[in-house]
Amino acid sequence: MEKENISLSQLLTLLINFLLGSAIVVGIGGDAKNDAWIAIGVSTFLGIGVIWFYHTLSNRLEGKNLFQLMEFCIGRKPAIFLTFLYIIYFIYISSRVVRDFGELMASAIMPNTPIEVVSITFSLLMGYVIYLGIEVLARTSEVFTPYLFIFYLLLAIFLFASGNANIEQIQPILGEGVTPIFRTLFKDLIFFPFGELIAFTVIFSSVTNKKYSLRFSFIGVGIASFLLMIASFLMIITLGVDSMLRSNFPLLSTGRNISVGNFIERIDAIVVFIMMLGIFVKGTIFLFGGLKGLEYIFQLPYRYFVLPISTLVALFSVLISIDFADHIQEGLKMVPYYLHLPFQFCIPVILFIFLLWKQKKKRSS
Repeated sequence: MEKENISLSQLLTLLINFLLGSAIVVGIGGDAKNDAWIAIGVSTFLGIGVIWFYHTLSNRLEGKNLFQLMEFCIGRKPAIFLTFLYIIYFIYISSRVVRDFGELMASAIMPNTPIEVVSITFSLLMGYVIYLGIEVLARTSEVFTPYLFIFYLLLAIFLFASGNANIEQIQPILGEGVTPIFRTLFKDLIFFPFGELIAFTVIFSSVTNKKYSLRFSFIGVGIASFLLMIASFLMIITLGVDSMLRSNFPLLSTGRNISVGNFIERIDAIVVFIMMLGIFVKGTIFLFGGLKGLEYIFQLPYRYFVLPISTLVALFSVLISIDFADHIQEGLKMVPYYLHLPFQFCIPVILFIFLLWKQKKKRSS
């Protein structure tokens, strides 16, 4: 199969945008209330541990992705079955990500546009970019990420300049102790967004400079966590905890509070750009993971499957739930325990144990 390469800077920007993804659209850490920004800051160490595990797993066998590691550990036939399950998981999560963007556009930005139109357009765009190759997605992420930082800075400046940011709204700090923070860490944040980095086990094998890839992965997770923490902080001091938790898209609601001299206001475009870039990168990487699984099973280049799978993602994104409330509830109640836990941690940990055992056995023989 064709070998694709991405640089360290491209890996860095992919990680940043992937972790922002839908996390910045719907908001994270809400269970910690006023201390949500602290929970996200502490979760940086959790994210670094998760990315270390996935990176170590991927690099135990040089140039092999997750599916090829499965074959080495348990043989091709069992690996095909497990790969099929991961294909379903990756496509399902990609569909959920597209649904997040579809709801954002259909309910808050373009209310007269059917969500089906948004979903099919966005899914086909993801499919087109990944058809051109993971290198094209990486270059796209690399080109647009500087604008992400500029827009983040402008958003913060405009919020404070408009006078709508009230720093007192973060109080009381640790009003309920550290229990809500640790509950949020291990109940929510470990799965979403950090556990979703499992998708990078099909990308690490394409990184050109393996020597420094782990270091850049740590930096990427750190930067993304910092941006998520700043976003959470801005949402709390602008909206207040109650309004933030009630809002479907709290960062967008935060941006709509900006009014500087009755001249700079309603800067929805800046907020939507920040959200769209992350959603696009995250959805496309999960789509790529599903396509690489099909490539492994059928021994055909993944580009053969791009159009039908992209269309399937669009279809599932619409049928996945009846409305946005149902979509969010499904993501909070079912997905973490029935999908994220086994596919993000249980199977990879068992696979890692098998891999260590097989390599030790091979060396001893």
